[in-house]
This record gives sequence, C-alpha cells and structure tokens, in this order.
Amino acid sequence: MPLVAYNALPTFARLRRDGVTVLSPERAANQEIRELHVGLLNMMPDAAIEATERQFFRLVGESNPIAQFYLHPFTLPTLPRGDKARAHIDAYYEDFGAIREQGLDALIITGANVSQPSLADEAFWQPMIEAIDWAWDNVTSTLCSCLATHAVMQFRYGQTRVKQARKIWGVYEHRVTDARHPLVADINTRFDVPHSRWNDVSRAQFEAAGVKVLAESAEAGVHLAVSPDGLRTVFLQGHPEYDTVSLLKEYKRDLLLAAAGKLAWPPFPVGVFDTHAQALLAEYAARLRAGDAPAFPESRLLPRLDNTWHDTAEGVVGNWIGCVYQVTHRERGLPFMPGIDPADPLGLAR
Repeated sequence: MPLVAYNALPTFARLRRDGVTVLSPERAANQEIRELHVGLLNMMPDAAIEATERQFFRLVGESNPIAQFYLHPFTLPTLPRGDKARAHIDAYYEDFGAIREQGLDALIITGANVSQPSLADEAFWQPMIEAIDWAWDNVTSTLCSCLATHAVMQFRYGQTRVKQARKIWGVYEHRVTDARHPLVADINTRFDVPHSRWNDVSRAQFEAAGVKVLAESAEAGVHLAVSPDGLRTVFLQGHPEYDTVSLLKEYKRDLLLAAAGKLAWPPFPVGVFDTHAQALLAEYAARLRAGDAPAFPESRLLPRLDNTWHDTAEGVVGNWIGCVYQVTHRERGLPFMPGIDPADPLGLAR
C-alpha cells in the first residue's frame, strides 16, 4: 500500500499532507513486503504535469495493501516544455534509458495535448511508440489513459479514433459489462467516470481488435477495456484519476480562452454543476463577454462539487495492481501457481 519516497519529488510531501501513506526509504527497508516498480510516462502539458503526477501517484498509493510502490516518472524529450516544467523534470524525473535497464513491473501512460489531425504526425508519436513497444515485451501490464489508449489502438490494432461532433465532457454514468474479469471484481456495477475528449474509439472498434470491453457508458462510450490476453494492456478512455476540481479548472480555462477569442464559448460539462453553480458561472461568463475581468468564483463553487468516481477508480486500480502482483509473483518463482501462459496470464481461459 505505501508509496516510497525514494527522492525529493514534491508530490510525496503533498500526498503526505493529504493523508496518503508515504514511507522514507529507511522505513521501507524495514518492511517485510514486496516491492512493485511502476513507471509513469507523463506526457501532459506543463500546466497539468504535476497535478497528473499527484493523481496517479495517489491512485496507486491508496489502491492495494499488498506491496510497497516505487513510482518512476519519466517523459518524452520531444514534448515542448517551459522553463519551470523543464526544471521539475530535470530535478525529479528519470531517464527512459535507465528505466529500461532497471525494468518495471507495470507502466502507466497519460494523455497528451495534440496539435495535428493525425496522431502519427505528432512529434511525440515515435518516441511514445518506442516506449509502448518496449513495454509490450518487458512489462507485465500497461495502463493507458485517454490519448495513450487511442495511440495503442491505432499503432497495435489499426483502429483509428474518430472525431466527435461534440466534446465528450463531464461526469457520466457507466455500467460493468463483464463482471467476470478480475479488474472489475467487487466494484459497483454502476459507477461514474469523468471524460474530457473530442475523439472516440467505439465498442465496435475495440471488438474488431479482439479487445474486451469491461465497462461503458450509454452517453460517453467505452471507458474500460483490456487486451485479448486479459492483462497486458488496460485501456481507459475516461479520467478516473481526476480530482474533484479538475473539470471545474478545465471549464475555467476554456472560458478564459473563449474570452480571448481563441475558443468558442463552452457548454457546461455534463453532470458537474448544479443549478446554483450554473447560475454563478453564467454570471461570470456574462461579465467576461462584456469585457470585464471578474474574479473566478471558485470558493463559492467548490462546496457544490461532488466526487462520485474516486472509490471505484481505487477499486479498479487496486485490482490491476493485484493482477500485476500475482503474475510477477509467478514469474519470479514465488509461491503461486507454477508457470504462466503469456496468452492468458490471469488464467481466464481455465
């Protein structure tokens, strides 16, 4: 369960303040519990890089009591960075070459901002594919978030995401579609997940690739799916890692971009703001349109926001960590079932 603060990454101090258990390396050395090493390929833009880091660290750290977690953040050199983000990366992030040498038990790949119509034309495409390819052969399981899901579906399965007429944006209700899979064991059969994307890979596309859909929404489409072997790649189209305030911050960003003439005035994200919050935001937007520069009413909005997804997110990530632990236990010759079938690592066909 505990994260191990093996360096001075500020996220560890922030998580301690939030009540997440974080051990020093000295304390971790005295624990009779296995280590799991999880990589985080953080491709998010500068404004979101540290928040995304905290969100995924928290999900892993709170997920499962069976191991001590060493999280290894890294990024891609082709992603544009400002001075502050570059200093953060240089001080605390690891080099992908060193990570390849040391190895990982699991890998998480975040989304990224795009600027080209085709993912294959993005500057980060080739180095991202190299990381995905390496993980396919060397990492027990890779958890792909949003754009990373779209990239793997295009690169490995030939299924290209489709631009939607309107943004899939908000908190949507989902249902488990295959309760037999261990990734969805003991979670709610109906649960919420935030989404924030213009593009979609449909259920038909996942199924054409032999990818198993485990949870979906009637409005937002597929959220959770898994590669044909059951574990090697886990696909997320939603953002279960989001903080309670994440979609509010996105809405504020879009309002300010609209006021600057860089974006159309955004609709409210689905299922996020109650009537009172919508009235506050409508008043704020009207003042922006009039050329005013009002203070954003965040302090009045925060008490009106609900988080209806985090517990289920913890459950799914905890199940994922449990599956990784089980498979790596077998691979290391520790006392689990002898042998492992790479095509069926969880024994789902038995």
